[in-house]
Amino acid sequence: MKKIIFTKNAPAPIGPYSQAVLKGNTLYTSGQIALDPSTGELITSSIEAETEQVMQNMKAVLEAAEMTFENVVKTTIFIMDMNDFAQINTVYGSYFDEKSAPARETVQVACLPKNVNVEISMISIL
Repeated sequence: MKKIIFTKNAPAPIGPYSQAVLKGNTLYTSGQIALDPSTGELITSSIEAETEQVMQNMKAVLEAAEMTFENVVKTTIFIMDMNDFAQINTVYGSYFDEKSAPARETVQVACLPKNVNVEISMISIL
């Protein structure tokens, strides 16, 4: 049986999806964008600030499932402009130990929800 994960410390879903689903010992997160959960406002002052908010949202979802970034085994990063990769990667990388970092792909896309610049999803294992 699957368990739906929800926390008020990350943006609430705005459609028929969950912040995350735990099945057995595996957590599948929905993509997070840079919405501040306390205000509902997008954080887009810089690509670094935007990525930081995404990672903080993801941290809140992981914590709601009693996990940390150490549990993450796979991430997907969707970005609007591959020229932002270095700045996104610097912020993203600050959340992981390089020796145990998860597998990852980074994909440039044509458009993201609310016209944000970055969205990140993760798969984690207990």
